[in-house]
Amino acid sequence: MLQLVSGYWLSQLVFVAAKLGVADELRRGPATAEALATGVGVHAPSLYRVLRALASCGVFAETTGGRFKLTPLAATLRSDAPGSLRDFAEMMVEGYNWQAWGDLLHGVRTGEQPFDHVHGVPTFEWLAQHPDDERIFAAAMASLSGTENDAVARTYPFGTLRTLVDVGGAHGHLLATILRRHRQLRGILFDQPQVVEAAARSGYLAARDLAGRCQVRGGSFFDTVPAGADAYLMKYVIHDWDDERALRILHNCREAMAAGGRVLLVEHVIQPGHRPDFGKLLDINMLVVAPGGRERTREEFRSLLGRARLRLRRIVPTESRVQILEAVAA
Repeated sequence: MLQLVSGYWLSQLVFVAAKLGVADELRRGPATAEALATGVGVHAPSLYRVLRALASCGVFAETTGGRFKLTPLAATLRSDAPGSLRDFAEMMVEGYNWQAWGDLLHGVRTGEQPFDHVHGVPTFEWLAQHPDDERIFAAAMASLSGTENDAVARTYPFGTLRTLVDVGGAHGHLLATILRRHRQLRGILFDQPQVVEAAARSGYLAARDLAGRCQVRGGSFFDTVPAGADAYLMKYVIHDWDDERALRILHNCREAMAAGGRVLLVEHVIQPGHRPDFGKLLDINMLVVAPGGRERTREEFRSLLGRARLRLRRIVPTESRVQILEAVAA
């Protein structure tokens, strides 16, 4: 219980290391806290205490002479590491998220969204007003997805499709992974105008091997989505919204898809029982920050899709934490 109660101490320690880029500084080899402090511009004795605490948890290791080195766990905070979680660590413990989580008790007492109560506007509206934080948010989503995208691209038979729309696909990190694996497939990235404008600069879809196979379009999935595609893919989209708004998105995809088309949701599916389940913790993050969002069980997804005139045909497990829910016209 003591570990659980003090868990936020570790969150803040990891956040500080990620924010300062300590793991990047250690790419060249072990270094003292003094040398690292000079490199990142902080107070050396305080940094030493932070690194010592993290080393006690397996994040970094202290060697002879007071030098610190990377461990496999610390390497996940390198910005250039495959599957890096540095951006995700920054975003999740950044001030605006941290403050919203601090209001969880208010949300449980009242049913009001903690983020809205603290900041006065819903999450995505707040991010649109704070472009630097929106950029970090998009990078964090790419960071988290980097551990999942390959598994999604490998698992589902995207090669049977001609055109795939990535709805709410942010900067296109998942779509790029899928297109690179399935060379005959054409893609459309669809998200809010300011998001896809940044996507054009992020480089995920600008690679030479993807040239001519992907379009980028801006708009609101609450209004419409590009019509006529074989499949509409949404990763971590439906979990952001309450049933009413999720239905609007699903209905728009149902109306837009070509004959024989499908809707593909990449989400956590809450499992029965009491085994450890990251999705159940992510569900509380949705309670705190998302506009009515939640993680759902198989039956909740089946019911939601049915109300949008879609039939849940199958759930495809991947080698990552997420699953692919395939729905067709009912």
